[in-house]
Amino acid sequence: MLKYIWMVIQDLFAAVTLATLMHAVLCVRLGKKGTHIHWIGIAAGVISSIALSVVKNTTNKIVSSRWNHKIYLAIILFTIGFLLLSFLSRQKKQDDGVLPLLTSVFGACLSAVWLFYSLPGAIAYPFTFNTMGNGYWSWYFFQRLIGYLLAFFLMLLYARMLCECAVRLRNKSLLFTELPVIAVLNAFYCLCRFFVPWVNRAKWLDWPAAYDKEKHAWAGALVKFSTQYSMLFIYVTAVLVVILMLVFFTENTHIADPYDNPAQKRKIKARNRSCRRKAVGLLLCLGLSMLSVTVVKAYDTREVALSEPEVYTVADGKILVPMESVSDGHLHRFEYRTDNDVNVRWIVVKKPGSASFGVGLDACEVCGNAGYYENNGRVICKRCDVVMNINTIGFKGGCNPIPLAYEVQDGNLVFAVEDLKAGEREFK
Repeated sequence: MLKYIWMVIQDLFAAVTLATLMHAVLCVRLGKKGTHIHWIGIAAGVISSIALSVVKNTTNKIVSSRWNHKIYLAIILFTIGFLLLSFLSRQKKQDDGVLPLLTSVFGACLSAVWLFYSLPGAIAYPFTFNTMGNGYWSWYFFQRLIGYLLAFFLMLLYARMLCECAVRLRNKSLLFTELPVIAVLNAFYCLCRFFVPWVNRAKWLDWPAAYDKEKHAWAGALVKFSTQYSMLFIYVTAVLVVILMLVFFTENTHIADPYDNPAQKRKIKARNRSCRRKAVGLLLCLGLSMLSVTVVKAYDTREVALSEPEVYTVADGKILVPMESVSDGHLHRFEYRTDNDVNVRWIVVKKPGSASFGVGLDACEVCGNAGYYENNGRVICKRCDVVMNINTIGFKGGCNPIPLAYEVQDGNLVFAVEDLKAGEREFK
């Protein structure tokens, strides 16, 4: 559940922030005309995102890298166009005519393209939910769906609070300044990512020159920066939103409007209280979003430490593990160092309601030697988070541990050293 909370928010935060501030700017500058045009852009972005997500997950006709490359270019061009038209419109102080109309159209297109870039991946997450083989009508699916829907709800609530604060902001110059800054910031990120195929020497792109690591070091530096500091763009955007929120809150801590009688004064005070509550609501939504992509993400992606290997005895080329020591239903890990200095790990777990044991190498054919760990009585693959059916451990297939032969003799599980040596290729 936690995984899809931070993933959805991380994917959508920049696009939602930019589209919301764009809506507020067009509402302030052009009124209903601007908002109507922007709603059309948002609808186009959402509908096209759904269509793209469906096509990507039902066919193999969409290559994400190619689509993203074109979308990056579109974002850059629409950003330049919107900023230029917005500047010209403000210089001529026009609130009606061709320039404001074109500005709103470019703003709507910019929001639509950003949504088209961010939404398809987030929409597709339910198709990739790991249901542990239990299908869609299972708790495994619904707990992930709950986290997924909570993230979307938080983003919608955040957009609502941000839009109301931005539209009611008295200091409009701050709003008209922050939107271009955020637009340029995210366009720069797209510019950095634009060169990824070139740096990776993608053969399907007809670049004017072949990428040379030394000659075109600037492109490699841009790509490296956008990869290593991708979250920096989100954090800077969040800081700008905090500044807007603080200004809005401060504006509504005192009475700035004239009034003729106590009734009007009380009305202004009530409006100020409502605005302060919206500012606090925005701060809470923003805080929860940032906690999700920092604390929750760090917790969810933390490195799981494997348990220490347990002791055993070796006699006549056989490894003996007392059954009594592994009959508690918990996962037990063992390790054998081969002559080639390779540590071969294997696990043993008593199957529930049975006298047999689940035995296998601490590796699988799908995820390699990442290993398994126990959590609340469940055996889980460290790499893909799949919960093992303990009754199938010892059988080949899927993410099950690679089977390891054993015998039961005199109260011991007996393993052949040669079988463990044969498994060392899995741990090299």
